[in-house]
Amino acid sequence: MIASSLKDSSTSETLTTLLLSKNADPTLTTNTGATALHFAASKTNLDTAKKLIEHKASARVKDKRGQLPLHRAAAVGNVPMVKLLLESRSPVNATDGDGCTALHHAIAEGHGDTAMVLLKAGAETDKKDNTGALALDLAPDAKVCFDVLTLVAVKNRVTD
Repeated sequence: MIASSLKDSSTSETLTTLLLSKNADPTLTTNTGATALHFAASKTNLDTAKKLIEHKASARVKDKRGQLPLHRAAAVGNVPMVKLLLESRSPVNATDGDGCTALHHAIAEGHGDTAMVLLKAGAETDKKDNTGALALDLAPDAKVCFDVLTLVAVKNRVTD
């Protein structure tokens, strides 16, 4: 199912569809514990990810680094993929081997729009990674930090 990691999304989807029609197992893992859904999330192959999920690929499987496909989608800033994985029951506050949540990855890579989606889905802002850093501590610039803080303030105002 390595076809799910091809950069050309249409080729990836075509090959994945062919493999699935030949009974390829989308739940198999590599020696690093990654599934085809991890690869699709990393390469932003949304249609491939949808096809894999339709064929029982789980958005809840962690690789050996403790990462879910959601961590990878957040790191590359793919909002539609993040939404798909959350709709597929990926736990928004799960941590990887470094103690990072998807929110940590999104903010660290400067993907404020992805961070907003995660926050709206219930991402916790007070979770610290293994070094003691909050996701907001990893913001690469003031704009990302401001955008996230603004959303947190609005979210808190609405729930209070």
